This record gives sequence, structure tokens and C-alpha cells, in this order.
Amino acid sequence: MKLSGGVKVPVYQYRCAEHGVFEVTLAMGAAAAWRRCAECNADARRVFSPPLLSRTPTAVTAAIEHAEKSRFEPEVVAAPAPRPGARASRTVSNPLLQRLPRP
Repeated sequence: MKLSGGVKVPVYQYRCAEHGVFEVTLAMGAAAAWRRCAECNADARRVFSPPLLSRTPTAVTAAIEHAEKSRFEPEVVAAPAPRPGARASRTVSNPLLQRLPRP
């Protein structure tokens, strides 16, 4: 997270047994091992997560997730995708003409 003036402040995560993970913005090194949950006032343990070193663009993340999903659940299609710049094929209604070679 960035504050005005370009100063980066770390975000720490804590896990409450009842309400799950919540984030707290604190000064560097000020995070304790335990913190009270704001909703139920129960003890929440700090969750260690990797810092946000770089941010992947949303489109790239979506493409990676789609590719990973297609490894196990490939999409079923009726026909191959048309080539870019190719003309749309015309449907022939006469069954005798359907057996003729097509360009």
C-alpha cells in the first residue's frame, strides 16, 4: 500500500477462527504475533504471507488461470476457430452440392 508522498506501508494479515483472515496496515516491524479481531474481539494469529514484490497484470493472471484450468477441464467445441482474415463458409442447402470440393 502507498500513502501520499510515495511512502509504502506494509499490510499484515491475521486469521480469526470465526471470521477468517483480515488485514491490518501498520508501520514496518510493528505487527505483533496476535491481534484482537475487530468483529468478535477474539485472539487472531498472524498469518505470514510473501510480500507484494511485483504485481502481475489482470489479463496475464486470467490467461494463466485459464490455461491451468484447461489442463484438467478442456473446453469442448463444435468446430475449430476460424482463421483470422478467412472468409466465412457458405452453407449449401442442396445435398448433391455438399460433396463437391471446397476451396
